[in-house]
Amino acid sequence: MSSLLNKAKEFVADKVVHVKKPEASVEDVDLKHLSRENVEYDARICVDSPYSHSLPICEISYTFKSAGRVIASGTMADPGSLKANDRTIVNVPMKVPYNILVSLAKDIGADGDIDYEVQIGLTIDLPIIGSFTVPICKKGEIKLPGLSDLF
Repeated sequence: MSSLLNKAKEFVADKVVHVKKPEASVEDVDLKHLSRENVEYDARICVDSPYSHSLPICEISYTFKSAGRVIASGTMADPGSLKANDRTIVNVPMKVPYNILVSLAKDIGADGDIDYEVQIGLTIDLPIIGSFTVPICKKGEIKLPGLSDLF
């Protein structure tokens, strides 16, 4: 009986390892909105789902870094679902307070842009397996708008 149970565990473990998983990437990070309190950036995530049915996205967690420091972090609960056998676009808003941007003035002043790294965890609910997090990371530059762009 014990050997049958071990074979069953090995079979299930082997199937879980070979389950297709969604592929995701950060397509772009852009300046979305300026307010008196903060600057809002938008990370556009593309997720390709290999599944024949839609799957709920449980949560998206993010960390937005510049000059080696965290300038924004947070989570989005229940941001929607992945489309079946299709590409899903998810926008992740990230709010950065002005006082943090002021502290980055040395990096901004040098070349007129913000060098960034964004780390995103996309947690989806796979049937039978349970919650699974797809890690996504991207480094890049955001060009800051000039005064003529603002007015």
